[in-house]
Amino acid sequence: MAAARETLPTGTRVGPYRISKAIAKGGFSLIYLASDDDSGEEVVIKEYMPKKIARREQDLRIVPISPDYTENLHHGRKLFFQEVKALASLEHPNIVRVLAFVLANDTGYLVMPNERGRNLGAYLHERKGGLSTTFLLDVFVPILDALALLHRRSMLHLDVKPGNIHLRHGNQPLLLDLGAVHPLSRGRTRGGQVITAGYSPVEQYFRAGQVGPWTDVYAVGASIRTCMEGRTPQPAPERQKEDKVVPAVEALKDRYPDFLLEAVDWSLSMDVAKRPQDAAELLARLTPHLSDPQTARLRETSSEPMGESRLL
Repeated sequence: MAAARETLPTGTRVGPYRISKAIAKGGFSLIYLASDDDSGEEVVIKEYMPKKIARREQDLRIVPISPDYTENLHHGRKLFFQEVKALASLEHPNIVRVLAFVLANDTGYLVMPNERGRNLGAYLHERKGGLSTTFLLDVFVPILDALALLHRRSMLHLDVKPGNIHLRHGNQPLLLDLGAVHPLSRGRTRGGQVITAGYSPVEQYFRAGQVGPWTDVYAVGASIRTCMEGRTPQPAPERQKEDKVVPAVEALKDRYPDFLLEAVDWSLSMDVAKRPQDAAELLARLTPHLSDPQTARLRETSSEPMGESRLL
């Protein structure tokens, strides 16, 4: 099935952009570094290319791996177009911007700025946990504010994790992989979609699962705890059978303040009803504990650095 994930060759034109190289792969997409032929500006391009149902023809078109997947690919592509359109309407300093959307090769291409910095997941792997309270608040308070905007717009991210958080200069976080974002309709169930073990709550594993803003909240709690301990929490289906996750207020009581540990445990509740119901509710719990500069910057939704970081 190698052909199913064949990347675009270097030099390929996608609208006004020219592909420089492939830089990452996701379950539903291929990611490229590219440049704007007119301005020379570097950009990142995400190509809709679902791993299990599509392949690339010699003329670069994306087609189903068999006729049985034609409808699946068409439906997925339609959802991708709708989601990109919705994302383009979002303006937040901690959400990756949509520069353009290009239709080509029977698929879609999401064009974003190439933001310099480092990936939180990679940094966490180097440090093996133990990140400071200041750092955690500097990173996750803006991320929660960004998620609160998504939730107000009846949208879900559904794949929050350290690997989808980019740290710019001064540790300004940027929420990535918005291609996983889904619109939420009242009464709609969206389980069984994107899954990341340790970060996805149990309702996300099943098509009948009641997925909602609380699903993103669980992922934030899991991400913070990973930053604390250096290891991913026990996957939710295993927790459902035998929960081995020791509450953070016990396991980490001598290393982090109670308010933060309590927020993490609240977010990681297996019972949907016992979690914060959206990002704004969790953010409200943390806000009173922020320094004055952090609070001011949050109110202004500024893109300036959030306080003094301990990243280095």
